[in-house]
Amino acid sequence: MWNLIKSYGIYFLTGGIFTALIVALEENGERLLSGFATLVPVFTLVAYFFIGESKGGAAVGQHAWFVLVGTIISWVPYMIVVATLAPKIGSKAAIGVGLLTFFICAFAYLEIVHHYHFFGEP
Repeated sequence: MWNLIKSYGIYFLTGGIFTALIVALEENGERLLSGFATLVPVFTLVAYFFIGESKGGAAVGQHAWFVLVGTIISWVPYMIVVATLAPKIGSKAAIGVGLLTFFICAFAYLEIVHHYHFFGEP
């Protein structure tokens, strides 16, 4: 049990460090570095490292396909909504509408994956 708690703590800290770094770069006027750091797939990088350690390469491969398709279906519409609406209604409102769009698309995607048992899902 203690090893599991330690592992979750490491996962949490690793993701938090990357997030803090991105925000710090942006706040210090390093827009290009912040943008580059944001483009790095930090969460999948960290998660896949740990998933690979515990479940192996096949699990990482299945998860990567799942995330790739899910990104196209849910993340791309989210980004389009935020980019389009932020200049018109402000960043907070645009992010809210974008998140709503994301969750609707993601929920529909998850339902289809579950229904048809895609990506090795039982």
